[in-house]
Amino acid sequence: MEALGQTESLDELLRLVRRHGSPAEVLRWLGRRIGADAAWIGRRGAVEAATAGFPRQLADELRDQVARLTHGRLAAATTQAGELEVHLEAFGAREPRPVLVTVSASALPRESVLLASQAGGLLELLGRASEGDAGSRGYEAKAAQLRFAVLTALLAGDVTLARRMTTGDVPPLLNAERVRVHLLHCPPADRDRLARTYLDSSGYHGPGLMVNCPVFKEQLICPVAEDPELGGRFQQGEMLRRLVRENPGYALGVSRPHPLAATGEAYGEAVHALAVARNSPDRLAAYRGRPSLVHVLPRRAALAWARAYLEPLHDAPKPTVDVVRLAVTFTRSGVARLLHLSRTTVTAHCRRAEEALGIDLGEVRTRATLDLALSLSPLQPDPTDAVQPVAPPLGELLRTAPATAWAEPFLRPLQDSRHRDLYRTVEAWIDANTDAQRTAAQVGLSRNTVRAHLRAAERLLNRDLLTTGSGIHDLVHALRVTTAHRAHPTDESGHRARWSPKHAAS
Repeated sequence: MEALGQTESLDELLRLVRRHGSPAEVLRWLGRRIGADAAWIGRRGAVEAATAGFPRQLADELRDQVARLTHGRLAAATTQAGELEVHLEAFGAREPRPVLVTVSASALPRESVLLASQAGGLLELLGRASEGDAGSRGYEAKAAQLRFAVLTALLAGDVTLARRMTTGDVPPLLNAERVRVHLLHCPPADRDRLARTYLDSSGYHGPGLMVNCPVFKEQLICPVAEDPELGGRFQQGEMLRRLVRENPGYALGVSRPHPLAATGEAYGEAVHALAVARNSPDRLAAYRGRPSLVHVLPRRAALAWARAYLEPLHDAPKPTVDVVRLAVTFTRSGVARLLHLSRTTVTAHCRRAEEALGIDLGEVRTRATLDLALSLSPLQPDPTDAVQPVAPPLGELLRTAPATAWAEPFLRPLQDSRHRDLYRTVEAWIDANTDAQRTAAQVGLSRNTVRAHLRAAERLLNRDLLTTGSGIHDLVHALRVTTAHRAHPTDESGHRARWSPKHAAS
């Protein structure tokens, strides 16, 4: 009968652990069953949990006895503390060991001591499980930080740095020739779950990466190897598409394939594709847009203009240029999260750049101009160009034939007779410095209708207009080009104007 009672008590204890798993709950249960107060002293020698009636000052008085048990010199000990009977028992093989202390008015019967020992054993196992969970969470957090660092290096175009960060355990993605960026829109709570679900044993995601976007909490950035032998396109890409099909709140934007060093450009395309996907019935879109103005302007002249425009920034600290490069596209709070800076620091860097260049970054056209210059500046001149050109004014660049040939098809979807109201709205929106309320007043529509027009324009232009600044900048440039062309439509021969050094003084 005694064995039966002991078994029932142990079953009850196991049920309690499954329901709560709390040391305090276990000690309260134990105290009621054996008629004693109890305390759990952790590996560091501090009381981690105790029953309400346990005399806390007793823990200090028992410090020497606890130390002997904690460091393995004793397994158990019984002592007197005034009128109280005190029993101590250590648990586990790894030192320092936790200790269970029971305090009662008289010596506990054998079955009570045994039940206390069983409870202590369970508490030690719970502690080890908790430590394991903490270690696992710590590993996951460090792995996520490393994946973010690798992605950051790829977005900056530095594949060598990305490989060095992996300390020899190079993920398959970094061996890819080409990559597509998939940008998944999903509830913020799902991002960590998805990243854990598809994690491989090396801490990566097979032939791709899944990295939480630090700026937009609903986005998961997933660069995926395009190389057939790595299988990314057919494994990771199809998995992401399946997630969108199965989850109505998801959307996916996919870039074109790019060289691994051009991951940043692929990310920009995925941003635009996601804007289209979120406005599409199937919530999935691959990038179909035209190239940015950066890639079509006459290279020599455009580089000369960009370098002349940015010359006042040459004496600015590099962090200022890095911050401003992001601040023309993302909000300042987003840049602060991305770079782990305070918003005040980001604002200070922006102010320094504004003072050097004599501009106001609060103006959308100014941001578009600076973004164009910053995007052009890393490009290399044509090696066949031996003569350094004179820097033309931006207006002259925007009147060149390549600029016009880029802008007209870009805006054509909005100039269709069915969408002239959209063209009128986006033009007014830029004039209103992207303020939807001012735009609404200017065009005589509600603010909600203005935003609906902008979402429709995103789909037609294949550009993101409401999340980042990159799509807005393309829109600004296209409108500028068409305005410049209307002002100076042809040269004396009846051809569209083309820039040459003789225009530099104009």
